Amino acid sequence: MLPAMPDFVLRSRRVVTPEGERPAAVHIRAGVIAAVGDFDDVPAGAPTVEGGEAALLPGLVDIHVHVNEPGRTDWEGFATATRAAAAGGVTTLLDMPLNSIPPTTTAAHLAVKRAAAEGQCWVDVGFWGGAVPDNAADLKALHDAGVFGFKAFLVDSGVAEFACLDTAALAAVAGEMAVLGATLIVHAETPGPIAVATAALGHADPRRYATYLASRPPAAEEQAVAQLVELVRAHGIHVHVVHLSAAGALAQLRAAHAEGLTITAETCPHYLALAAEDVPDGATAHKCAPPVREAANRERLWDGLRSGAIDFVVSDHSPCPSDLKRPDDGDFLQAWGGISSLQLGLRVVWTEARRRGASLGDIARWMAEGPARFAGLERKGSVETGKDADLVLFDPDVESTVQRDELEHRHKLSPYLGHTLAGRVVATWVRGVRVQRNGHVAGDPAGRLLERT
Repeated sequence: MLPAMPDFVLRSRRVVTPEGERPAAVHIRAGVIAAVGDFDDVPAGAPTVEGGEAALLPGLVDIHVHVNEPGRTDWEGFATATRAAAAGGVTTLLDMPLNSIPPTTTAAHLAVKRAAAEGQCWVDVGFWGGAVPDNAADLKALHDAGVFGFKAFLVDSGVAEFACLDTAALAAVAGEMAVLGATLIVHAETPGPIAVATAALGHADPRRYATYLASRPPAAEEQAVAQLVELVRAHGIHVHVVHLSAAGALAQLRAAHAEGLTITAETCPHYLALAAEDVPDGATAHKCAPPVREAANRERLWDGLRSGAIDFVVSDHSPCPSDLKRPDDGDFLQAWGGISSLQLGLRVVWTEARRRGASLGDIARWMAEGPARFAGLERKGSVETGKDADLVLFDPDVESTVQRDELEHRHKLSPYLGHTLAGRVVATWVRGVRVQRNGHVAGDPAGRLLERT
C-alpha cells in the first residue's frame, strides 16, 4: 500500500533503481522518497512532474572536490562550486582539506570552513579533514567534529600549507586512524620516481605534454599503492587511493582484495575519457596530477572499473585562476595541475561508458551508490524508499558541444571545451527541492552542511 498523499510525484519511464531500470512513480514527502511505486500509482490530485523518456537517476555523490574557500576563493568558492554541481547532477559533495587557507587540519579550521560555506550551497556539502606532519594531536578533535575521514599526501601537494607525510609520519597517522576507526584517503604517488624522472628531463620542451607525462611515471603510483597495501596489512585500517591513474597498480589492488584487505580506489572522468596521445602542445587545461596517461592505460582503467578493482568515479574538481594554467607560454611543468569537471563528469563518463556497452545502472553505481556507501552517507546514492529525494532527470540520448558560457564554476577552464558529449541534465532535486532546470540553477541555496554519522 502506498503512503499518504505525497508533496509531489516524479515519474519516468526509466527510473534507475538498485534492482534495475523500470517505469516508476517516485513519491516525495518532506524531502524524502516516501515510495517508489508503479508508473500509474499516482494519487488523484497529487502534483506530478512528468519525466517522460528521460532517465531518473539518484543524485550523484562526488566525494573529491576542491572548493578552496576561504583563502583561495578567487580559485573557487562554495557558491560557484555547488552551482556547478547542481548543473551537473551532483547533489552531494565532500570538500577536500587543502587549497583553502586555513586548510582543514584542526577543528578550529573546520569551523572556519563551515562558516564560509553556510548559506552558500546549492547542494549538500561535507568535509574531509587533513593529516599533515604537525597535526597528530588535532586528529581526534577533527574526527569528533564530523569530518568524513582524513586526506594525506605522499608527495608534495603543491601548496605550502599542506605538507606531505614521510614513511614515519604516515605510520603514525595510520596508528591514529586505527584508534579512531577513521578512513585514510591518500594521494598515492611517491616522490622518488618523480625526482629521478624529472632530473632526466634535461632540456625537454615544457610545452610538450610528453615532457610532463614523463615527469610523473607510473612507478610513482605503483610504489605508493604497494606502500599503502603494507600499511593496511600492518594496521588493519581502511585506506583509500584517490584519483588512480596508473593501471599498473590494479594487480596490487586485486591481490589485496583477494587477501581481504580494506583498500579501495577511485578514478576520475579525465582518466576514463582523455588520452595522452591526444593532448596538444601547450594545452595546459589537461594538466593534472597524477597525469592523464596513454589510451591503452585508459582502457585498462575501464577494465578495472568494470571488474570492481576500482570502486567508483569522482571528479577531483581542482580549479584555479586562468593565469596559473600558464596560457601565455603553455608550460606544462609550471602550470597548476587540476581539471575542473564537477559540472561535466556525468556527461563525460556517460559518453565513454555507453561506447563500451555500460548502462545507466552502472553510472548510478559508479557515481552515486558507490561513493555514498564508501563515505557512510546512508541517506544518499540510490532511488529507494527512505532515502533523501536527491534526484536527477537525465536525457541520455541528447548530444551537445561544451560551451564556455554554460560552465558554472568560477573560471571557465576545461579540457572538454569544444567536445561533443552525450546526455543532458534536465533537472536536479536536492531533498525534494529543484535546484536546477534545463541548465539553469534555480531558487535559493538549498544545500545543507553534513557531518559524519
